[in-house]
Amino acid sequence: MAWACLVVAGILEVIWAYAMKQSDGFTRPGPTVVMVAAMTGSFGLLAISMRTLPLGTAYTIWTGIGAVGAFLVGIALLGETVSLPRIAAAVLIVAGLVMMKLSAPA
Repeated sequence: MAWACLVVAGILEVIWAYAMKQSDGFTRPGPTVVMVAAMTGSFGLLAISMRTLPLGTAYTIWTGIGAVGAFLVGIALLGETVSLPRIAAAVLIVAGLVMMKLSAPA
């Protein structure tokens, strides 16, 4: 259950980051409300997952999902640049996430 909460928390992190970008510096109310709701859910689920998972594992996985997810959303929805170094960086983040998951006791 902790891992499921953590994955959903990571997905919500991507949503709030995208909504923050869309809020245009908090000047657009709709995206701002989505951002606050997703952020609240993300932090709440992260806290629940930390009841069981070690801090280092939970936080690393959460930020990794957010980083790679934001990278992919940026490319898919915002037209951000795709380059070999950026792809390599994302692959290294995913490799780190896999290693963290495999080394976690829970």
